[in-house]
Amino acid sequence: MSAEKQRLGIGVVGAGMGAKPHALALQSLAGSIEVRGVYRRNRAALETFCQTYGFPPADSYEAMLADPAVEAVLILTTPNAREELVAAAARAGKHVLMEKPVERSLAAAERIVAACDAAGVRLGIIFQHRFRRASRYLADAVEENRYGPLEAAHLVVPWWRPQAGYYDQPGRGTVAQDGGGVLITQAIHSLDLMLSLCGPVDAVTAMAKTTRLHKMETEDFVSAGIEFSNGAVGAIMATTASFPGGPESLTLNFARATATLTAGNLTIHTMAGETITEGEAGQGGGGADPMAFPFDWHAAQIADFADAVRQDRQPLSNGHTALHVHRLIDAMIASAREGKRMGVSS
Repeated sequence: MSAEKQRLGIGVVGAGMGAKPHALALQSLAGSIEVRGVYRRNRAALETFCQTYGFPPADSYEAMLADPAVEAVLILTTPNAREELVAAAARAGKHVLMEKPVERSLAAAERIVAACDAAGVRLGIIFQHRFRRASRYLADAVEENRYGPLEAAHLVVPWWRPQAGYYDQPGRGTVAQDGGGVLITQAIHSLDLMLSLCGPVDAVTAMAKTTRLHKMETEDFVSAGIEFSNGAVGAIMATTASFPGGPESLTLNFARATATLTAGNLTIHTMAGETITEGEAGQGGGGADPMAFPFDWHAAQIADFADAVRQDRQPLSNGHTALHVHRLIDAMIASAREGKRMGVSS
């Protein structure tokens, strides 16, 4: 088979602010992935995007799905626009790679996952933090039980988003468009990474508020105590009210070592006196510019998704793994609303 025919044909839906790292990633993967078309309702913005990155515009989503060379679609729209797009792709037999979150509510997310399962198509969800080099190193260490059982975890997401230019944008921070605030829009990346390394959570006790720094419908500050299924305990603090914004940090205390992931960098201190470092320099998008991070992690995830389609396997980050973080977020919000400890559904 020729190299051209081995390339995965993909269509892109949505070309807004969050599309830049995807576009750069797709450019870097041109040897194995062919962008067959990009669709956005705003035609002028679509033309500008396609000229910038050298991708062909699509006349419509329906035309994209009708193209037999399109094997998968990359959906980058806001969460409120996704369920119908995924349903149409599944009916057309197209695999789906989609930005987080799966949808605004757990019920809608579960419907999307079920629709893809029923159609026999793969569903990947963009959680690029899993694909950082440091994250992969720590994931291998956990899988090999290199430092003994996990005893405690501490996650801090001290980000900043300004009112002007961010939350003043129509729909930002609303249930109707985004499904929630800092948890489902920003901290979801770090929460997913935490779950991938620590395993499922049994129960949470949380507080969620909107600070006086923002005027928005949903929460911009959350703190929580968590109880993992494996017996470990943990704490979470996530906010978009921490000016000027700093890197997210996940600390895992094992029986024989402590590992700290700060953005894309890992430091491990073992009780035997060894210090291990892994990772790369770079920003993490915690400040006023949410796109201030490299595209390498997106490229690694898109490449994994393409391999999963070719090998007929689940992507590393898929619809089923994404439901775990949706259920945790639901439990945190419910705990804050009810003022009591809440179990996390499995």
